[in-house]
Amino acid sequence: MTPPARLGAPKAAAGRPVAGSRPVVLITASPLPDGDASATRQWNLARSAAGIGGTPILVHDHPDSRGDDDRRTIDGAQLITLGGQGGGRLRRLLSRQTRAFRAVRALRQHGLGRDDISTVVLPMNVMTIGSWAVFRALLRCQVVVDVTERHDPQQFPRGRLTPYFVRHRWSTLLTRLLVHRVTTASTSLAATMRRSGLDALTVPAPLDCRDFAPHHRPPLTQGLRLIYAGTPGRKDLLNVVVAGIGTLPPVDQRRIHLTIAGISGADALNSDLSPLTLAGIEADITFLGRVPRRTVLDLLAGSHFSVLVRPDDGYATHGFPSKVPESLAAGCPVLLNHTSDLPQYVRDGIEGLILDGCGESAVSRGLARALQVSDDQWVAMSRAARSRAWQSFDYRSWRDPVATFLRFPGSSGQHSDGYIVLSPSHVK
Repeated sequence: MTPPARLGAPKAAAGRPVAGSRPVVLITASPLPDGDASATRQWNLARSAAGIGGTPILVHDHPDSRGDDDRRTIDGAQLITLGGQGGGRLRRLLSRQTRAFRAVRALRQHGLGRDDISTVVLPMNVMTIGSWAVFRALLRCQVVVDVTERHDPQQFPRGRLTPYFVRHRWSTLLTRLLVHRVTTASTSLAATMRRSGLDALTVPAPLDCRDFAPHHRPPLTQGLRLIYAGTPGRKDLLNVVVAGIGTLPPVDQRRIHLTIAGISGADALNSDLSPLTLAGIEADITFLGRVPRRTVLDLLAGSHFSVLVRPDDGYATHGFPSKVPESLAAGCPVLLNHTSDLPQYVRDGIEGLILDGCGESAVSRGLARALQVSDDQWVAMSRAARSRAWQSFDYRSWRDPVATFLRFPGSSGQHSDGYIVLSPSHVK
């Protein structure tokens, strides 16, 4: 029987990996290839890691994944699918508990074993004591955790008793105790990890700008088309957006078309959106419910502005909204208030319109400005948005800093947009 082809980097004569060229492995439990924001981030991190030799490998483990399509290479990244683990709740629990062992077995079947891999990258939701120990012991490589959020108790109805919140804080503690290197979604998250003695690289929200079709929005004379895509309540404030529309004169309200993708009209009752706020609104508001990511990209391509309002709280400061780079890449300027690192990417009147707060009056003032934008002004903003996305978020622009950071523990450097690869003091 012919052994499987060996993935990864070129080999030296003795059969060992060439120094500095051992592949990077990313583990993901998110649906691929067109899944949620986490899936998009992991996939494009893997493709960014192709910048220096070798073949970055993304090991995909999700209940809906198919094992018969277990090896694909796209833009220099190798995808290994572990295969669906459907069935009852107990079987899925067992699947999660054995994920690290199954990933190691799959890598060995593809010719990669101990000392052949330089780095394993784990998203926060996969970081456990068991997974860290398995990869450290069986592959003898460094483990890097991808940290994208810091949740606060007030985001959840049960506060600190919410199981998701407890798991998140536990994984954060394990990251600080067990690893020395992280990638983060924001500079404030990087700063908190740095205070714990970790080395950090900030990569906000990598994407593939080639996924986005040319914009096809109608003229502004036909009305202002707005889109909100996401799940409001836990992070985003949708009620203040609708309330801000409601404070406009009726003649201006009737010029606004707001599409809400992510929740249905019935789901809105469980979000922060109040039925009293919706009552009496003369704008055209459409609820689409949950839709595929591809549908969201199509909606962005046909809208004048995407809307995002977040409170100036810890979780908004530490996270980075992936919906903003997607809107910019679609050529759809954004109407938002500044949180996190957004001031570095969205300038008022250039890539979007900046609200002067996160309340309904601030939204109302921003919408009034948007209604005064001419088609020529909008076209200039759309072009600036696309340019910003290519410059700051396309995964190709992150290849050097990401690949260097993940492959060479002793490296340091600075990205052109000011993201620092902090010099590591030690590596586990």
